[in-house]
Amino acid sequence: MNAPDDLIVDGRGLQPPEPMEQVVAALDILQSGQRIRFLIHRQPYPLYDLLSRHHYRYETTSLAEGGFEVLISAP
Repeated sequence: MNAPDDLIVDGRGLQPPEPMEQVVAALDILQSGQRIRFLIHRQPYPLYDLLSRHHYRYETTSLAEGGFEVLISAP
């Protein structure tokens, strides 16, 4: 069985709190084995706090074109 496709949340250029709201909505529908690929124009420090509190795993990568990609997995 194949893993479900990643959910993509593109928060680049959106004003707070919309990027955070979109990620939280995606967390609600995240399936086992699925990840969220969150694209954002700056480091989302408040999101890191929320993810840590709820034991989600995440990895942040700087993108060559600017901004960041945060890969989020279920605890």
